[in-house]
Amino acid sequence: MLITNAKLITWEEPNRILEGQAILINSDRIEAIGPEDQLATQYPNSKKLDAGGQYVMPGNICAHTHFYGAFARGLAIPGVAPKDFPEILRKLWWPLDKSLGLEDVRASAEVMLVDAIKHGTTTLIDHHASPNAIDGSLDVIADAVKQSGLRAVLCYEVTDRDGLDKAEAGIRENVRFLERNLAERLAGGRVAGTFGLHASLTLSDETLDACRDAAPDGEGFHIHVAEHEADEYDSIGKSGTRVVDRLAEHGILGPKTIVAHAIHIDIKEAELLADTGTWVTHQPRSNMNNGVGAAPVEEFLRAGINVGIGTDGFSHTMWEEWKTAYFLHKVWHRDPRRFSGIDAVRLGVYNNAALANIFFPEAPLGTLVQGAFADLIFVDYHPHTPLTAGNLPWQIIFGFHESMITTTIVAGEVLMRDRQLLTLDEETITARARQLAPQVWERYNSFVPK
Repeated sequence: MLITNAKLITWEEPNRILEGQAILINSDRIEAIGPEDQLATQYPNSKKLDAGGQYVMPGNICAHTHFYGAFARGLAIPGVAPKDFPEILRKLWWPLDKSLGLEDVRASAEVMLVDAIKHGTTTLIDHHASPNAIDGSLDVIADAVKQSGLRAVLCYEVTDRDGLDKAEAGIRENVRFLERNLAERLAGGRVAGTFGLHASLTLSDETLDACRDAAPDGEGFHIHVAEHEADEYDSIGKSGTRVVDRLAEHGILGPKTIVAHAIHIDIKEAELLADTGTWVTHQPRSNMNNGVGAAPVEEFLRAGINVGIGTDGFSHTMWEEWKTAYFLHKVWHRDPRRFSGIDAVRLGVYNNAALANIFFPEAPLGTLVQGAFADLIFVDYHPHTPLTAGNLPWQIIFGFHESMITTTIVAGEVLMRDRQLLTLDEETITARARQLAPQVWERYNSFVPK
């Protein structure tokens, strides 16, 4: 397939914007980038895809999300509104995840995958929970991902909050999926796995050790850390150490481990994360919604911590997440110099791509270069000021919007063309979700504490 009539944003380092160049895709990779007339002459029999003068750039990557949260949209929490994050967990998320059966798990994944394709997010790192439907839940999500054509990393969150039997079932689900999925991913599959943990505050020492012992060699973990101060106080009460220290003692940290949030860690914990190469993901929209604070991501970057950015189950509009981070840190510090557009690009493009490449190492992600995975989006943006490689971060923050994305391609397969979904039927998927949601909400109301 030869993509022509495009303006290319390569997201190389340094970034380049190329005009008069075409992209040749062979199978799931970019085979060549070169002058349009030259490639058209060299490959006269290639299928042509006319970009119509749009910007063509790598698809966006989401470093932390929760597909299973789809049915929270519009859900009324009974009684007095939660006053803090621990109450939000007890009154919203824990009763909701208990309410999901495997059919609901699939439906929630499908609506989130539709959302991702429409908004140009081509790789997602998900963190799943359904304590009354654990066995096989990752296969259900994986099947939906394969149908969508997107790229995803999946795990099941192990927790003690529902009892030892379900904690053990969560461990088995992670191990089973990792072992089953390995050969398929190495053969070019678009689904990978990691080992999910909920958070230190719902995990005993024994369960942490059981997870470490059960995880296949070389695998990392995906866990929430210090999203609220309660996680730190719980860890100190259990172990006499703070959360990151506790996880380090149990062998959870490392260059394939992702910790989400890390808002309330201290300097020593930050040093541990940097020293072990552990990844941190920043979710500013979720943090604002939950009133939990703002992670010191600029300081993390200066300390050498690998920091990416995710949505935490919000819509997979990654530029909106960049924009929120850009504004949040300015108001949080009351300083308009904080968190620049360059920081947004560092998290959203280069770091997210490096994280995703850990799970899909066969070719580069997040860049338009020869040999990279052909994960692309077309953006119908018409700048009214000169757009350059130097000012692109601010053009995105103040001008780009996900509604401008017209075409989404993953591994050379067109998933959306001219805003028409090709692999998923949005009308059927959303209609099915609307049928299931009242039943989920009814079960939720039976679980929510009164």
